Formats: sequence, C-alpha cells, structure tokens
Amino acid sequence: MKTIIIRNASIVNEGIIITGDVLIKNGRIERMGGKIDVKERSDELNAEGLHLLPGVIDDQVHFREPGLTHKADLFTESCAAVAGGITSFMEMPNTIPNTVTQQLLEEKYRMGAVRSVANYSFYMGVSNDNLDEVLRTDEEKVCGIKIFMGSSTGNMLVDKPATLQSVFSLSPMLIATHCEDENTIRRNLEEYTSKFGDDVPVKYHPLIRSEEACYLSSSFAVSLAKKHGTRLHILHISTGKETELFDNTIPLLKKKITSEACIHHLWFCDEDYDRLGNFIKWNPAIKAAADREMIWNALLSNCIDVIATDHAPHTLEEKQQLYTKAPSGGPLVQHALPAMLEMVHQNKITIERVVEKMCHAPALCFRLKERGFIREGYFADLVLIDMNRKSKVTRDSLLYKCRWSPFEGTEFSSSVIHTFVNGQHVYNRRIIDDSVRGMRLTFHKKHD
Repeated sequence: MKTIIIRNASIVNEGIIITGDVLIKNGRIERMGGKIDVKERSDELNAEGLHLLPGVIDDQVHFREPGLTHKADLFTESCAAVAGGITSFMEMPNTIPNTVTQQLLEEKYRMGAVRSVANYSFYMGVSNDNLDEVLRTDEEKVCGIKIFMGSSTGNMLVDKPATLQSVFSLSPMLIATHCEDENTIRRNLEEYTSKFGDDVPVKYHPLIRSEEACYLSSSFAVSLAKKHGTRLHILHISTGKETELFDNTIPLLKKKITSEACIHHLWFCDEDYDRLGNFIKWNPAIKAAADREMIWNALLSNCIDVIATDHAPHTLEEKQQLYTKAPSGGPLVQHALPAMLEMVHQNKITIERVVEKMCHAPALCFRLKERGFIREGYFADLVLIDMNRKSKVTRDSLLYKCRWSPFEGTEFSSSVIHTFVNGQHVYNRRIIDDSVRGMRLTFHKKHD
C-alpha cells in the first residue's frame, strides 16, 4: 500500500476541528495533527480549504444481492456509497434467498469480499423458525441480527410471540428491528383500498403505515428489551411519538436501547408526496412536518443516536406502478452526507454533530473495531469534503444501478472530493478506483 500524507486539512473529529496533517501508512492512520515531517517516499495531497472527516458508517442498507440484482448489487451500490463518503455499510437480510442460515450469511460475506469497494458487514436474519441458526451467529464477525416486526420488502415478518421472546431473551447480540404493527397496517390498507382500489393516492401512505402502527411495535420492542436486558437498536424512527421511548440521560457507551433516524425522515415530509409520489414511498412512511421536527429535536438532544440511509433501491418501472404495486424504498447512499452537510449550511446542525451521528455513534453503538474516528492506529477510512463546492444531482451523475434519486434536481452546497477505504484512494474527484476492495468489519463483544 502507498504511504499518503494529507496536508493542511480541517480535521473534524471527536467534537472539535483542528488544522493539520494525517499520515496514512499500511492502510492505517500512522500519525495525525499539526505538521508532520515524512522522510520516506509518499504521495502528498494538499487538502487546504477542505474538511477531513472519518468515513461514514451506514448501519442500514439494502444492496439487493443475491437475488434482486436487477435493482442493485454490491459493486454498484458500494461505488455509489464511497462517492458519497460512506466507507462502511451494514446490509440487510431480505435478499433472495433470505439470509436466515449461517451458510447463506457466509455466502454473502464471500460476495462482499469479491465485489464491494467499501467495508461491509451483513446482518443475520430472523424468521419465525430459525432460532438455532440465529443463536450461532458470531458477534465479533457480524454486526447484528435483524427482525422485521412489520412486513416490508422481502416477506420476512416475524410475528410469533414465542419467537420474539426467545430471541430477545437468548441473544447476546445487538438486535436491529423494523417496527410497524402488522395488524394495524392491514386494517388501514383495507380501508383505503376499499375506497380507491389499487390506485390509492400515495399521500395516504403515512395514514396506512401510521403513527399508531409504528408506536405499537416500537414500544413493544422496547418493553421486550427492558424485560430481558437486550441490546436493541430500533431502525428508521418516523414519528414524533416514538422519540418519547428513548433516553438521553445515559451515555451512548452505556445504552442498551438505541435508535436511528434516516435521511429521508429528516429531509422530506408528507407535503412532498404530491411532488414526488412513490419516489419517497418508504416503510415506515415519511410523515408530517411536525414528526420531522420532533425527530430532529430527538437527534440533537441524543434521544436518537445514529443517522443512516435505509438505502433501498427499486427500478424506475417498479416505482411507477400503482400504489399497492409500487415497492417501498429508494436509493440514498450517494447523497446522504451532502444532504446532511446542507443542513449544516442551514444551521440545523453543526458539522461536528454530523460526524458524531454518522461516524462516531455507529462505531460505538455497534462496538466496531478501529473505525469511525480519526485516531492513530485506526484504519484510514477518511473523507475529504469541500463545504463550498456545489453539486447538482442529475441522472447522469448517479452511480446507483436503478439510475434515479429522490434528490434529482437538488443542488447541494457541498461535495465529496476524496474518499479513502483502508488507506486506499478509492474516490478521487468523481473517479472511482474499482480495483479497490473493502474489508469485513469486526466487532468487540464488549466495550473496552
């Protein structure tokens, strides 16, 4: 590996910004801060005027491989991720086949090693009848186990109370949950399809997948976790009411119950359905502006811990179908960091807090080894951004296999300029080195 010296960067790390150098050697951060003298031969990158961030860690993506590669795959979506400053991702089990055995899980890791330009981990999926397989999962080599407590893409609904009780009581691993109450959703859907048939106006999506459905399921998951002392991470909080379930008086390192906000729930609201339709149809649904504001407040007050994407692409043809036929989800990894930096420009959040929520907190929450911070000895997963270089989202600029984005036409005030994965310069001003391959993420059993 090349030795690289990054000069004169504004280094954003652990709540402060300092100007200085970072020396990358053998894939890791050898030294950082101030002016670094380098006697050996090295590549030098002048980062004056740029901000250096730890690589973003996205704890929730759907890269669709295996089985759904007409929508996306590990190579295309990891390329889009590094172009957006995401250097590590954790991918969900609702592929085809569903990742519900240890053999299928390891097959995905083998695919990641061959195809992903970013670092990777894959969740073990829970079904109603695979408890023995779930409990064999190695918590040092796998990010967590995933339970769909509400149905979404992939038909992995877990609705047997005995299964849920067993997983929450027996698993030592972090359990990540999709929380929506299935009976409530089915009742609501029946009401709206009786009025409209399959052509339900998408503006009713947040009333079908409602606040009640989300809160019933999230509160049930929290009660199970408290009863059994489980490490619980509730994904994609979409309602203001759910934010009441989380505590901001406990330091993140000591929290057993954590939660996540996603880009689309922080950016869009129900007023955008008339303009964007199924292109912002996600599960759980994007809801009212008041919910969005409460999610922001919970994020900034540390009731919500992590910002992620729930990147979940579908084809244009699929999204252009009638409401009941159009799948939920959309692509986000290429634009998640620029979207949050736009919020910095709008004084909604500081860049230090963006780094905290997108880099530091996922590393701490998942007990990730040697990533998520700019520290000597850590892997050199790094992103250089220009806060004042505008970038417009056009179809030609998209790296997603599905070739569309809910942000098309949006002009962001900031741009990702360079991305390093394990010290390898994988993204350089819109050029991707597709020979780079990421590494399998590893995890601590307990915090040191």
